[in-house]
Amino acid sequence: MSDLMKVSSNPHVRSRTSTGSIMLTVVIALLPAAGFGIYNFGMRALVTILITVASAVLTELLFEIICKKKITIGDFSAVVTGLLLALNLPVNVPWWIGVVGSVFAILVVKMLFGGLGQNFMNPALGARCFLLISFTSIMTNFDCDAYTGATPLANLKNGVDVNIMDMVIGRTAGTIGETSMIAIVIGACILILMGVIDLRIPGSYIVSFVIFISIFGGHGLDGAYISAHLAGGGLMLGAFFMATDYVTRPITKNGQYLFGILLGILTGIFRIFGPSAEGVSYAIIIGNLLVPLIEKITLPKAFGKGGEKA
Repeated sequence: MSDLMKVSSNPHVRSRTSTGSIMLTVVIALLPAAGFGIYNFGMRALVTILITVASAVLTELLFEIICKKKITIGDFSAVVTGLLLALNLPVNVPWWIGVVGSVFAILVVKMLFGGLGQNFMNPALGARCFLLISFTSIMTNFDCDAYTGATPLANLKNGVDVNIMDMVIGRTAGTIGETSMIAIVIGACILILMGVIDLRIPGSYIVSFVIFISIFGGHGLDGAYISAHLAGGGLMLGAFFMATDYVTRPITKNGQYLFGILLGILTGIFRIFGPSAEGVSYAIIIGNLLVPLIEKITLPKAFGKGGEKA
């Protein structure tokens, strides 16, 4: 009888899914975008990716060694951060930009706030915004051996015609991982099929963005205009890979819908009314900061005293 009374500590229902397996799946899902970026921009893109990822992993390792904390680089979260940051960089940035961005993402945004699960914003996007503010000319220069001139989104904002098929395939200027809509969607399908993400946030993000630009973009329901906005810039990469970050998104279902709608509206405001053609990074960062408020107003009430009645 005494053996039957022994129970383990909670939680009593556990999943075989681990942080490491989830992060590894995200890395695999990012490979199509990374691979196309290397194909599109050449070996310099590969070098930038390797340096940025290695810097992120090394920063986390050194911090944990110095602070005598448990080594956590085996959970692949630092790899995901470094890879996402690299895919958000122009291919022609100096090598030290990836190092500075990785150190900021891991050390400042992640580890100083307690490590994985404690960061208040997406580390990769926090680092990208930091780099955009600190090194604006470098981070907004997309000229390279393959492409020169403005990005398709910049041309679209200035009223210049763009080739939508090139944007969908990825034969355009831009950051390493944002150009190919096809590659990003392939990666997103992997995440969805593996159960890592669902469509609540990406779907509400994209739909609300389309509604916003249809109303305020000056082109109405112009399919070509809407398609160019969806295929251009970091919208798809941000919607499926960064807005869905477990740590910095709301945990309530209604909160996730509200979060996605907020991101769509903010991105639309930045793109239509802002001086820049982009806006995804800042929209998601602002959304991350508002997550506590979103969860507060969407938290279900408990049944019973002081709550809702059945």
